[in-house]
Amino acid sequence: MRKISFSALLEILLVSTKLGLTSFGGPVAHLGYFHEEYVRRRKWLDERSYADLVALCQFLPGPASSQVGIGIGAMRGGVLGGILAFIGFTFPSVLALILFATLLQSIDLVNAGWVHGLKIVAVVVVAHAILGMSQKLTPDLPKKAIALFALVVTLLWQTAFTQVAIILAAAILGYLYFRNQEKEEAASQPIPISKAFALVCLVLFFGLLIFLPIIVKATSLEWLSLFDRFYRSGALVFGGGHVVLPLLEREFVPEGWLSNEVFLAGYGAAQAVPGPLFTFAAYIGAVINGWKGGLMATIAIFLPAFLLIFGTLPYWNILRKNPQINGALVGVNAAVVGILIAAFYQPIWTSSIFTSIDFALAAILFTMLVFWKLPPWVIVLTGALGGYIISFI
Repeated sequence: MRKISFSALLEILLVSTKLGLTSFGGPVAHLGYFHEEYVRRRKWLDERSYADLVALCQFLPGPASSQVGIGIGAMRGGVLGGILAFIGFTFPSVLALILFATLLQSIDLVNAGWVHGLKIVAVVVVAHAILGMSQKLTPDLPKKAIALFALVVTLLWQTAFTQVAIILAAAILGYLYFRNQEKEEAASQPIPISKAFALVCLVLFFGLLIFLPIIVKATSLEWLSLFDRFYRSGALVFGGGHVVLPLLEREFVPEGWLSNEVFLAGYGAAQAVPGPLFTFAAYIGAVINGWKGGLMATIAIFLPAFLLIFGTLPYWNILRKNPQINGALVGVNAAVVGILIAAFYQPIWTSSIFTSIDFALAAILFTMLVFWKLPPWVIVLTGALGGYIISFI
């Protein structure tokens, strides 16, 4: 195990913080920023290693782009490097969303017209993500069929374990139909994390997932219940920040932790800040219990990502050379597209587009984002202004 220097750790923190301040556009865009910074400019890992790490993180539940960032930091600086890469990339958006939650509560902006505009922004951003991911992950009929299967089951069978069942089924289908796809030989990538530590992380991941709900029922502690809800959301979601929306909505809105209006207003605001969309949890936690709730929610929803990426990286070089595993990853990636489309319809579309004017604003914002390629913060400001104007019509 090589020794990690202080200068290397400081470099990880500074580079990831720069990305955390400038990486707008959601998980797909984040992967592009990572590729440019870590692969092309700094050459911390090669093209094939980066592509395989992205595929691994797509297969694992949790925020895929954040896990890629943690994984690269861990390859460069061990466990501490992964933690520093996460802090740099995540803290700016966590701070911004906690401040937004405080502002929303203190001056009661829930019914403001611009909040409705932020909901429409959420429609546009998710639609853009669907287009990009579907073109890349479902290029042929078999993969489109898996995506359709995931879409239909997600809409018709809405339970906390639906996505887990879909991902498992898609992995089996991928194993059966795509395991013989040819793939170039992968180069080994040094991982400065011991297999013993990795095993502890994997045991802790499943232990918390199984025993937290039991402890919550036995103790009835509110803060522990919140931690459990965020942890399960982070542990059971596949496909990144957009897909976590329906899980968080089902955990917090029906039981009255916050209203649907406040929920979607925060999701729209999350599009305005750089960094991972999973930091939307910080907003929910702050609405419920101030800045302490925001920090607790952030730790809880990202903890599964840490445990899984630290738990799998030491075995990564073996997994990535296995054709059966590669085939399963292809199936999982296709299913993610279907889950994303389902999330786009319910609750994003059904809670945001009510009139032809709403649809017209969404079309304008979509054109600005996709065809004119304007920065996401411009789309957010335009959406908020458009919603404000619509409130007077």
